Amino acid sequence: MDYYEITITCESLIDTTIINDILATELGEIGFESFIQNNKGLVAYIPVIYYDTNKLEMRLSQFPLENMRFSYITNLIKAKDWNEVWEKNYFQPVRIGNECLIRAPFHFEDPGFRFEIIINPKMAFGTGNHETTSLMIRAMLDLELKGKATLDMGCGTGVLAILAAKKEASRVVAIDIDEWAYSNAIENCLLNNMSHIQVIQGDAGQVVRQEMFDYIFANINRNILLRDIPDYCLALKPEGEIYLSGFYKDNVPVLEAKCRENGLVILSVTEQNNWVVIRMGKIKEADEIGESRETKVS
Repeated sequence: MDYYEITITCESLIDTTIINDILATELGEIGFESFIQNNKGLVAYIPVIYYDTNKLEMRLSQFPLENMRFSYITNLIKAKDWNEVWEKNYFQPVRIGNECLIRAPFHFEDPGFRFEIIINPKMAFGTGNHETTSLMIRAMLDLELKGKATLDMGCGTGVLAILAAKKEASRVVAIDIDEWAYSNAIENCLLNNMSHIQVIQGDAGQVVRQEMFDYIFANINRNILLRDIPDYCLALKPEGEIYLSGFYKDNVPVLEAKCRENGLVILSVTEQNNWVVIRMGKIKEADEIGESRETKVS
């Protein structure tokens, strides 16, 4: 799949970080999938088939902060060029404590980590460089996944599925609607000698066709999660847990409301640079639901 890379700059007296946070939320609602922040603005990525110039310009013209002057440059990234783009500009090895190293085949080896995951990124997002993937990985590292059935929904590169398999999950399923992500996830599973991971191309409709899961990890975006939470709930074992990420902290209330509608309660919220991961489980009749616990990750 081909992508557009939209480099957006803004002239304003307001701190760029604040502008970028709001801008990413606005763009996520019109199909943009991934963002890279810099001190001048935001670089945003969207599949060519979803890109609409009119929608982009409307969001910029109706930006909720005053005295904004935006400009942008559009660059087409062909699927075959994605590896070179990441190698030259973005994909650096990701080290999470002494526990997990995520690197590409073109990076030097760095021994000493409990888990090493090799990712050939191509056009699929999910290298660990973004806060949401990092948050998910940190959560997985704290879990006992041995013998557990695990789902990586919206798997991208398959990095979460690969980590679950390395942690000896009994059954690992990875699902993504994008054909390129599907192919890339299969390639990355083979790179890590994890050929037993079941990779499926499709949407959340595929989830309920599987046996139930102990753990479901979905790192997508707010709108898709709101749509798909009912399917996740149906596929979750009674004592299982769901981890959601791919959105900002201010999106937590609307997601929490949707979870409660489907018999789920938020157990904790972990934040990193305003991105969050929420952990939830099924509401039990005897439960007394209190405040969600929040943790910040530096």
